[in-house]
Amino acid sequence: MMYQGDAEILFPPRVIAMLRELRGPDWQTLVDFVDQQPPDSIEKQAFTLMMIRLDGCLTCTPDSFRAMRGCKHCAQQTIIRFKGGDADLVARYEQAKQDMLAWHELGLVPEDERLPLEE
Repeated sequence: MMYQGDAEILFPPRVIAMLRELRGPDWQTLVDFVDQQPPDSIEKQAFTLMMIRLDGCLTCTPDSFRAMRGCKHCAQQTIIRFKGGDADLVARYEQAKQDMLAWHELGLVPEDERLPLEE
């Protein structure tokens, strides 16, 4: 496979709108809402965190198949293959939003996402 040049270190928010048509109305409503928010909004940060978790961005490397295909394709494939329903995705977004708020307000990071230096 040829390198697509679309890979970034973590899920890029510019891809959010490209995920809209992959699921049903609840998902589309969420994508539309988040995509309209300012770049530094908690909503965009939460969606990005949700996608980082779903896509497995923290384990992606520049020479991996996922990286070679690019972030857009990886994210699209992740959303298409997600086994749960749209309500499950919305719930994951809401959890990511709560996690982002806890981090911004209290500096709390979920235990399973802490770096070794934070312990």
